[in-house]
Amino acid sequence: MPYRRLPNTDRSRLKALKTALDKGRKLTPMELAYTQGTLQKARSFLPKWESALQEHRTTYTIQITNNKEYLKKLKKAKLYISHFIQVVNMAITRGELQPAVRAFYDIDEKTTKLPSLGTEADVVDWGRKIIEGESKRKMKGNAPITNPTIAVVKVHYDNFIEAYNFQKMYQKNHARALNILAELRNESDNIILNIWNEVEETYSNLPDDEKRDKSQMYGLVYVYRKNELVKANLQDSNPQQVFNM
Repeated sequence: MPYRRLPNTDRSRLKALKTALDKGRKLTPMELAYTQGTLQKARSFLPKWESALQEHRTTYTIQITNNKEYLKKLKKAKLYISHFIQVVNMAITRGELQPAVRAFYDIDEKTTKLPSLGTEADVVDWGRKIIEGESKRKMKGNAPITNPTIAVVKVHYDNFIEAYNFQKMYQKNHARALNILAELRNESDNIILNIWNEVEETYSNLPDDEKRDKSQMYGLVYVYRKNELVKANLQDSNPQQVFNM
């Protein structure tokens, strides 16, 4: 005996609502297999559900589309921040600068290791530190670091920060859209459940096969269990064998 399976994806929920509402448009109240009260609830809810789905798709697309460009700018900022610190370290190794110069950039004077730039927060933090540090160092009359200069580093850092802020905004918008969908799912499921229960109740006096056929016209979904599918396939291929089992 096949069992009824309620929608378990947002797309299937939309399809179930539209199928049931299509019947509500085409049939008179006397002909419709579910109540007018449930029909009105479904009519009122559908635009909210469609709007939430559209907002989710839109925010997701924007986030994914902009993420490619964002990652390029993140990579570029990492590269220039890293190169700047490497140039400082090489100048110290050559004796052109004293190890104490690292303090301007909030780096341990004795370390030659590059700071970690593994996360976005690291890039934000270290970019700010070397830009501010180089500015303070130049204000004391010291010659600027070159190849790259801090001005070039700042261009790529600022580009990254702008993209970073936009990406955070896109992520926030997408998260809000997801939350709205989550809040509406219960309402969607309750409306669909009421429709399906009322349809099955209307056709409850019919033979099982006929009841399912009529209910499916309202969007109800019935599925066979695995063992039932195996038995049905065996019966189709060898009716006598199934009969004798």
